[in-house]
Order: sequence, then structure tokens, then C-alpha cells
Amino acid sequence: MSRDRAASVVSINVGSVREVTYRGKPRTTAIFKEPVGGPVRIDVTGVEGDIQADPTVHGGPRKAVYAYSVEDDAWWAGKLGIPIPPGTFGENLTLAGLSVNDALIGEQWRVGTAVVEVTQPRFPCWKLGFRMGDGRFPRRFLLGERAGAYLGVVEPGTVAVGDGVQLISRPPHRLTIGLIAHLNHADRQLALLLLQAAEAGVELGELSDLIAGVA
Repeated sequence: MSRDRAASVVSINVGSVREVTYRGKPRTTAIFKEPVGGPVRIDVTGVEGDIQADPTVHGGPRKAVYAYSVEDDAWWAGKLGIPIPPGTFGENLTLAGLSVNDALIGEQWRVGTAVVEVTQPRFPCWKLGFRMGDGRFPRRFLLGERAGAYLGVVEPGTVAVGDGVQLISRPPHRLTIGLIAHLNHADRQLALLLLQAAEAGVELGELSDLIAGVA
């Protein structure tokens, strides 16, 4: 985890399900998140007070929490010429002082009293485009290679704004959030294969060979 300063929680964001009209049809989304004061509880089902519109693709054990960084928010603000406040991209935790892009698949952080594990980057769908008012934005988000990280919850706990984010373990491979996000452009099947291999505990040598072949 690359850090310029002590990593910390800047904002905790939750949302409820709302109905919207997309391409002339009613749809549901919970991508609109708002900051809450906290502290809030985080467990294997997600962040207290946060509701998912479609649990088949959002939430669950491997995607209980979505994290994004203020540094990446600032990058997008410069690109888009608009403010990007916490929660804009639907993240639950807005963090400062770390490079989410450089996080390894399987590394663990202590956030407040909870322990979370980095599981995969975010692969955006139409809902992000709807949130940003631009149907082309999901592709632009992918090309920006600042995908943010989904987190599984290893140890439930409570998190408050200002809590530190401490790296407590890293797996012995080089499979980062950024690499998976990059590979997703050209070969999503390969990206998913690498994710599955890392999650299954494939031997370091085999996984390193796979990564070396595509990095």
C-alpha cells in the first residue's frame, strides 16, 4: 500500500434504494450515497445503514464494502472540471493517504476496529453513468484505471471518520487492483481468472508466472 501520509477514513457513505428511469424503463439503484457521522458497524453484510438495490451483483461476502480515495477523487475533479465530493462514485469508505490502485488482491487492512480484505476492483455498470449524467462514463472510469477496491470483512467492527487504516498483511504476489482493472479492458476473462486464482490460493510461482505473462 503506497502512502504519502498516515492513511485514514475521510468519510463513511451510505444510501438507500431509489427508483429511476433508465432508457425509458423503471430501474432501481442505490449508487447515490451520502456521508453519515458514524461510528457505524461494518460486518460481512456491509455497512450499517447501507442498502443494495441488486444483491446479486453488489454487496455480499466479497463486496461488502467499496472503498475509494480522495486522491483519486481529486484526479477526477481535475479531469471533469467539477467537484467530486465523498460518495460520488458510490463508495462506502472514502479514504486518504493510500493508493487503492496499488493494493494487492488479498491484502488486509484494519479500519477502525474492523479487519477487511481487498478482493477486487470495481467494474462499473450503467448505474455509474446514470449517477454522473453521462452514459459513456463507465467506460471512461475503466480507462482511468482508478477503480477503487471492494472489500470483504474478515473481522466485524466499528468505523468512524478519522479512524486510521493500517496495513496488517500482504500476500506474496504482485496482483494489484490496478493490474486487474487494466487487464479488464482487453481481456475480462483473464482478469477474472487471475482473481479466482488469487482467491483460491494458487501457488505463488504459478500466479507470478501468470502475472508476468500479462503485466
